[in-house]
Amino acid sequence: MRVKFKISLVLIGILLVSMIKAQLYGIIQHPIVKYHDNSLKVNVQSHDFFVFDTISGLEVPGKNLKSETLIKRLGYTLSYNKVYKQANWVAYELTSSETNRLVKRTNSFRPDEELNGYVATNIDYKGSGWDRGHLAPAGDMSWSWDVMHESFYYSNISPQAPSFNRGIWLRLEDLVRKWANKYEKVLVVVGPVLAPDLTRLGIDSIAIPDYFYKVILDITPPEIKGIAFCIPNEGSDSSLQQFACTIDSVEQITGINFFPALPDPIEEKLESKINLNEWEWVFKAPVSTNSNLVLSKNYKCKFTDSNGKQCLNNIEGVGPYCSIHKQEEKAKMDNLILVKPNK
Repeated sequence: MRVKFKISLVLIGILLVSMIKAQLYGIIQHPIVKYHDNSLKVNVQSHDFFVFDTISGLEVPGKNLKSETLIKRLGYTLSYNKVYKQANWVAYELTSSETNRLVKRTNSFRPDEELNGYVATNIDYKGSGWDRGHLAPAGDMSWSWDVMHESFYYSNISPQAPSFNRGIWLRLEDLVRKWANKYEKVLVVVGPVLAPDLTRLGIDSIAIPDYFYKVILDITPPEIKGIAFCIPNEGSDSSLQQFACTIDSVEQITGINFFPALPDPIEEKLESKINLNEWEWVFKAPVSTNSNLVLSKNYKCKFTDSNGKQCLNNIEGVGPYCSIHKQEEKAKMDNLILVKPNK
């Protein structure tokens, strides 16, 4: 009996030492996210040693939709809805290094062979007045030719009003890239709000969403935070903050469970509230390495009208144009006619 008791004590001692070593290894290898009960910051120490980087596919929502075909690509994962002929959601991680544009936009829209017969084609949009709006933006997929190619599958496209796609939606896409650059990386889930009785487009009967959402999670220590946006499919000059909402609210209107791999206490804190002050909203124009071109806060847009008059707006982000004329340049690239959509 004494021998067995001693053996048991030795085994328990070995187990305790192993656990302590494992925890110390986790502390050394990974920064621990801190949490305070009076804020949205998460204390991983109060939920054992939880490391976000160890979770595979953290950005992928739960599989709880009635109509869902999951497709895993190099740059993103999507859940496709064969009833509405577009994605329920597209999820991906965007890192700061991936915001560097290494390849040019292709504009080569194409049907998705994996969804033959259940996806849009070029003829659905031709002459319709609706833009072929990206869910996972081409601008987020410019770090690889293959990934850029994937972003132009029609399974990653939804019908969007030109004033929406080239306006407030484009502003949100630019903002998310700036966040990815500032916070090292963000997790993004984006999609249309799908509902019965939506207007349909083209011979393939593509549903035209009334709203689009985007959910963003910053998981870079020492703090993590979440935010969501739900925006009508129409033009708007309003600030993006006016469309910010909790992740929970988007879950309620879509039926999608975002970030289910998070421990429940952390998920509840992140998704039930937002704090706009935790996010950066205004970014100064970058300084170019080109000695002939120094971009400052007061650097003016390079657009000139037919009379030779230069725009007086400041540039926004990288490039020589303000937000308004960026949209016009994007429209030229898309080679689409700006006409009022036929609802």
